[in-house]
Amino acid sequence: MVLSRRDFIKASAAATAAATVGIPLAAPAATSAPPGIQSPERWVKSVCRYCGTGCGLFIGVRNGRVVSVKGDKDNHNKGFLCAKGYFLPSILYSSERLLHPMVKRNGTWERLSWDEAMDLVARRFRQVIEQHGPQAVGFYGSGQALTEESYLANKLFKAGIRTNNMDGNPRLCMASAVGGYVTTYGKDEPMGCYEDIDHADVFFLIGSNTAEAHPIIYQRIIQRKSADKNVRVIVADPRRTATARIADLHMDFLPGTDLAILNAMASVILQEGLADPDFVATHTTFRDSPDGPALSLEDYRRFLAAYTPEKAEAISGCSAELIGKAARMFAERGRATMSMWTMGLNQRTSGVAANNLVHNLHLLTGKIGLPGSTPLSLTGQPNACGGVRDGGALSHLLPYGRLIANEKHRREIEQLWSVPEGTIQPKPGLSTVDLFSALNEGTVKALLILCTNPGQSMPNLNKYRKGLGSDDTFVVVSEAFFPTRTAELADVVLPAALWAEKEGVYGCTERRYQLLEKAVEPAGEARPDFAILKDLARRLGHGALVNFQSEEEAWNEIRKVARGTAYDFTGMTRERMRKEHGLLWPLPSEGHPGTKRRYVRGEDPFVPADHPHRIDFYGRPDHRAVIWMRPQKDPAEKPDAEYPFYFTTGRVLEHWHTSTMTGTVPELRRAVPTALAEIHPEDARNLGIATRDRVRISSRRGSIVVEARVVEIPRPGLIFAHMHDRETERMVNYVTNDATDPISRQPEFKISAVRVDKA
Repeated sequence: MVLSRRDFIKASAAATAAATVGIPLAAPAATSAPPGIQSPERWVKSVCRYCGTGCGLFIGVRNGRVVSVKGDKDNHNKGFLCAKGYFLPSILYSSERLLHPMVKRNGTWERLSWDEAMDLVARRFRQVIEQHGPQAVGFYGSGQALTEESYLANKLFKAGIRTNNMDGNPRLCMASAVGGYVTTYGKDEPMGCYEDIDHADVFFLIGSNTAEAHPIIYQRIIQRKSADKNVRVIVADPRRTATARIADLHMDFLPGTDLAILNAMASVILQEGLADPDFVATHTTFRDSPDGPALSLEDYRRFLAAYTPEKAEAISGCSAELIGKAARMFAERGRATMSMWTMGLNQRTSGVAANNLVHNLHLLTGKIGLPGSTPLSLTGQPNACGGVRDGGALSHLLPYGRLIANEKHRREIEQLWSVPEGTIQPKPGLSTVDLFSALNEGTVKALLILCTNPGQSMPNLNKYRKGLGSDDTFVVVSEAFFPTRTAELADVVLPAALWAEKEGVYGCTERRYQLLEKAVEPAGEARPDFAILKDLARRLGHGALVNFQSEEEAWNEIRKVARGTAYDFTGMTRERMRKEHGLLWPLPSEGHPGTKRRYVRGEDPFVPADHPHRIDFYGRPDHRAVIWMRPQKDPAEKPDAEYPFYFTTGRVLEHWHTSTMTGTVPELRRAVPTALAEIHPEDARNLGIATRDRVRISSRRGSIVVEARVVEIPRPGLIFAHMHDRETERMVNYVTNDATDPISRQPEFKISAVRVDKA
């Protein structure tokens, strides 16, 4: 049912030889419980708790307990689940589950009743607001919370408490993708869908180890490649990952130089006549700054003169020959090209620019809005799209494409929320790095953290753990497990229900919204975050603002707030969502089938049926997408004599995020028990390091000690360790950099300068 890591890698390698269709990289739909576990009495439709792929599944229940899961064969994942999804039942009954509210007094944890805990939380928040104003409190949410939970928090903090200091961990993973879509097309979220994988002739994977981070999507790519021997895969990555092993062309380069490569690919496309001149003339404009004038194709050609393949090779270390081949493969006429990327592009100080340059390639070639031709960013969390990006639960946003800085948008939301004009503050709040910096500095004095673990996931951890654990701040964490690396620093920890113990909506990568139905009662005294937030609102005097009698009632208000926007999903009634296996917005009426491809005449309901062109980029005032002139920009840190190596982080197949969940599953923990430092053999020889030696990896911010794994996966000069290990000496974010992209405010997790010593 589940492959070992060794079998997984072997299967990946076998795919290169175009083995049989449907190589089993993941567990197929189970028809019964695993050996030794009773078969379910009933199955409850739900969605996987982990990555942004959004795999549909059924939860098997017997005697009020979850005993198994099986993949939903009618959903996009066609009944398959990865190893993490297959072992989901284990997390519900972990010995690490938090079952009661807890308070820290004199350094000791004590159990409280819910009434005592919520009275304390409300009293301390009220005191801070009365003494220092609403800007002294904040909320830090998550792409793992249900849409209804994030919406309720958004309404409470921005319209009730009247602070925009509300951000979330999607700022750490997908903010640059948002910036890329908005600056290029005027609206967030991809225009394509997973079905495009089945039509693509060329896959361009950059900044994504899809095989391990999104294994079900990777499996679908393999199935497409195995079904048609002419399908080609381009992988751009400084590491030769499991994903790169199926590549027909692997582009290896120095970390942080991919902007030069992407510009060079655009240069080849124009120089060799591979662009679609009619599409470019009809549907695009050229810019080098948001406030500057529109530029011309000739201006763009002059810009690209600095990025010939030969010049890009000198910058990046990737050969001019490979760059040329990749450009021609991408742009070949008559073939569909699909790009996918994730944190390798997003977690960068030039993350928005890198996203723009991928979009440029599709716009130059007209390979967009066609089956198999689309840019498709891959999302890190199950509801980062639906609950936070779409729902506007970040410090600069309001729900469904509205901006806090836009007075018209504020008035719209105030009317929809039935609050007086001027209630919503006009100044955007603090984004994640600034929010936790303010906690350090004492200007934010009370913080509620929901469904995430910043005490491990923030970059430059030494800096931000100080504020989280300070005696001068009041930190409340809603958490299903204890102790996490955040909960151990908090003042109050509230037991939260897990995914099978509550009801709500997730929205994943391809604009697919799905309903998670409640399967069992919460463990111990745990409560859904929706109930916790409602209780807090009532005790703070804002109960009438969020007086929802159920999650469904909140969902109906959410549909009303989205109506008429480019996100319109009015037709997604609860009744319909219970029947369907995922719906893609826009979906403006109950009879509408959903939209596979946005901006396309005949598919997108916002493009008039009589529109003169097949594409209408209606998100932009001039209905033209922007081809951006984005120069190569160095990362915030580059190796030097003192710190001579690049350091990067990423995921592995068996674990997810900070492993608060997967780390409690014995099978997954045994498969990958610790983080390891991948070191190229050439570097290992020079350092006198062998596999299993303990090494210290140090940056200007901190250090970790891990075992070395000498392997030809990273390029020489690059050290890699996965992000999931929660042991103090191995938490990679003591090393990573908190420098941010100036547009998205997303930190540069992916590139740090380090030195390596034997420990």
